[in-house]
Amino acid sequence: MNKLLISLAILIFGLAACSGDDHASQSSSGEGQKTKSVKLVLDWTPNTNHTGIYVAKEKGYFEEAGLNVEILMPGETGADQLVASGKADFGISAQEALTQARVQDIPIVSIGAVIQHNTSGFASPKEKKISSPKDFEGKTYGGWGAPVEKAVISSIMKKENADVNKVDIVNMGNTDFFTAVKRDVDFAWIYYGWTGVEAELRNQELNMLYLTDYSEKLDYYTPVLTTSERMIDNHADTVKAFMKAVSEGYQYSIDHPEEASEILIDAVPDLDPELVKASQKWLSPKYKDDASQWGIQKEEVWQNYADWMYNHDLLDKQLNAKDAFTNQFLPENKE
Repeated sequence: MNKLLISLAILIFGLAACSGDDHASQSSSGEGQKTKSVKLVLDWTPNTNHTGIYVAKEKGYFEEAGLNVEILMPGETGADQLVASGKADFGISAQEALTQARVQDIPIVSIGAVIQHNTSGFASPKEKKISSPKDFEGKTYGGWGAPVEKAVISSIMKKENADVNKVDIVNMGNTDFFTAVKRDVDFAWIYYGWTGVEAELRNQELNMLYLTDYSEKLDYYTPVLTTSERMIDNHADTVKAFMKAVSEGYQYSIDHPEEASEILIDAVPDLDPELVKASQKWLSPKYKDDASQWGIQKEEVWQNYADWMYNHDLLDKQLNAKDAFTNQFLPENKE
């Protein structure tokens, strides 16, 4: 979560320094067939949000689609900036970051929702006794310094007539959640599918306040797959091939969570196997959830969250939601 907003800030101020060249390139295979090499930048270190991508690579779905996909870490530059500048062809972002980017006229587009509903929220160890937003008063929140944090905390506290000014908001940067709540923080914003599941494995009881329990406008897409308008305009066939393979990868992860987790573990040996397997079991049903197919996005979800951001002074102008996302590259667009 924090990496996305940090990356957005870098994106807005650093985009002008980047080249606009596309990175998609063609090479010949040993059989004389043309394959296109493309770059995909993750939003964070590899985790189960990304399993479908690693499955698509390992199971040969990218190869079948005529693609050679290089998976990159975001580094300090950030996925959004690399995609917008043409330094990468595809990326992982989130609706909140892409919305702010679009309002700044940065030409990136969401081409698929990795998870259908927002699984993030405010977590705290049970002993902190934070069971509702009212309990935030007098407590310390550890965040990453983005305006959206205070706005979200304030909006859900108002539902209980609580005062956000009674919350001590500090910047904990990239400090590990479990370290932070032991040291000087009472609660933080997490994705349950990774940090929450890790807490279960640690036998650390959490109170979890999901954003979706307090406002349907906070049920936005996070994370999402992105590309640039340039790729859509000039390499639509590549985008379509990429999304076909990725869709197959996530569908496999939905149908075979245990096997999919093993693929991710083999691809990224530094990950904790127990955490990956438990996280994958929790997350696999949530990739598609109640949608007609994996990856589908709705305009009302984009509009609702953009309206919420605008009404909380997080956007300088209204978002044109129709231009921020597309379902056209999904293999079976049923909407």
